[in-house]
Amino acid sequence: MSETKEVVKFTQWNGEQVFRFRQQLDKGLQAWGIAVLPDFIDHCTTYAEALVATNAHLNLTAITDPDGVAEKHFVDSLSPLLLNLPNGPVTAIDVGTGAGFPGLPLALIRPQWRVTLLDSLNKRCRFLSETTERLGLTNVQILHGRAEDSARNPLLRDKYSIVVSRAVARLPVLLELCLPFVTVGGSFIALKGPDGPAEVEEAKRALPLLGGDLEEVKSIALPLSGDRRTLIIVRKQKPTDAAYPRKAGIPNRKPLL
Repeated sequence: MSETKEVVKFTQWNGEQVFRFRQQLDKGLQAWGIAVLPDFIDHCTTYAEALVATNAHLNLTAITDPDGVAEKHFVDSLSPLLLNLPNGPVTAIDVGTGAGFPGLPLALIRPQWRVTLLDSLNKRCRFLSETTERLGLTNVQILHGRAEDSARNPLLRDKYSIVVSRAVARLPVLLELCLPFVTVGGSFIALKGPDGPAEVEEAKRALPLLGGDLEEVKSIALPLSGDRRTLIIVRKQKPTDAAYPRKAGIPNRKPLL
């Protein structure tokens, strides 16, 4: 019964909730000094409302209140911009994008980027396709597939200068799933919680094995709640061996520890 009430409660935001979302998003971006185009808040609002409405029948997120969606999804997704990422054209892929975080907010704020959103669940991909169409985005591609399989596609392997992933797996597993997509000289950015440094310790074997080199571990705090986050930046130094990633499911069952 409680789950049914929760779904009904958050099926659609009212005007006050929409205003609160916009206010908190703007406040969080200002606190981090992130400048946005005039229509960015409008686009994020459309996306957030679609997220909450779709969540009534498709489990996209446990966070549905305006404050949480604004900061813990949208502002958090833009945290890689604190690393002074390029403004010019780049190719990026969000591996295991889920409801589109962090890839879709990054595509909205960097229209000159070409962003691919990769997810293994077709229902989520349909939601993302409908949302990007509603937003009129031309710089986003939606791909349905598992990372283990997609990373062996020659059209995708070694093709992205920036690869991001958020809330998918522990770092040793993420490195195996994500580094094959990165061009040599490009970067993989893992958006992690406060235990990010401990995950770096776990990944000491996987990093060199997969062709990566740890460039930076940046601890940050979300600007409104103060919740701790970690950005882990890995530079691709050499091509990932053709043996990786291993077949679907194996990286999770047998991580490279």
